[in-house]
Amino acid sequence: MDYKTKYDKFALCREMLQTPEIIRNFSLLGCRDLVNSIKEIGSLFLTGEGSSRIFPAKNAVYHSMVQGSPLRISTEGARQASEYDLSKSIVFGASNSGSTKEVICLMNQLKAKGHTHCFGLTARENTKLSEISDDTFVLTCGWEEAVAATKSVAEQALFYQELLSQVEGSSISGLLSELADSVQDALETEIPEQITDSIANAGTVYFAGRNDGVAEELTLKTNEITRKKSDYLEGTYAVHGIEEVMNKGDVVILMNPFKSELEKIKETLADGVGLNVIAVSDEQTIFPTIRVSPVQGAEGYTYLAAGWNILVEVGMKLDINLDKAERARKVGNELVG
Repeated sequence: MDYKTKYDKFALCREMLQTPEIIRNFSLLGCRDLVNSIKEIGSLFLTGEGSSRIFPAKNAVYHSMVQGSPLRISTEGARQASEYDLSKSIVFGASNSGSTKEVICLMNQLKAKGHTHCFGLTARENTKLSEISDDTFVLTCGWEEAVAATKSVAEQALFYQELLSQVEGSSISGLLSELADSVQDALETEIPEQITDSIANAGTVYFAGRNDGVAEELTLKTNEITRKKSDYLEGTYAVHGIEEVMNKGDVVILMNPFKSELEKIKETLADGVGLNVIAVSDEQTIFPTIRVSPVQGAEGYTYLAAGWNILVEVGMKLDINLDKAERARKVGNELVG
């Protein structure tokens, strides 16, 4: 994908291509007190809406579980979180605009109860969220022009992952240069026309994969970038009954697939339904495969970038304005007044 020529007219593509340097230059400073508080309290709750939560929070939970961290870390949307007892947790609310209604309402509710560990993560200074949080951290990537969030998603995820690494006495800083190169390669990998065409012609695009935020976030991005219906099939859900309502010609994209499930997916979805199955993997699979080279300990960023690449190609194929959705708004549910 040559972003410098054919794609440079779209802010979405320019912002995607800024992501590698954001990763390469990322650092987390001034968080010593927060790190010590997390160690002391031992419970962290990450909330937000849409892209500000799906990959950033679930990537953090995934890596925490993989590493066997004793820290209790969980995530949920802010409306459901308002029903939880969060009194024993440090709460982070992510909102690029700093004015997402659900997050503001939750934070106001917590502050009214005397909660003293409420933090914000935004892409703007001087926001409503910063007014009611105990402290607010501002991303360096800046405000995005395109409706679909990209570079901010990556930086939010880096923020949480590095924060948790510091809690464990380590850091992801040593991975960043290699990770930036990996993401760059994933963004610029040539997508075969056969794959682009099959997705462009599909009625529904399914994403299957781990509950680490990658496949779920790409499901949302499919709506925003390609205007197609999409669904996220968590884990092995793809082979547990949904084939009953799938249609021949639909597409399922396997993100970092479980190798042991590939033959079953072929049997049930490719052979059984007639779906076009595509894999994004670090090795060739039995399906048409987009190869990537993820960095161990930070795999999700590369898979996410590869998914962005695919969706941009499909959007271009369908002659869609990648920057401006017909109905979706940059700030989904903004608190006004």
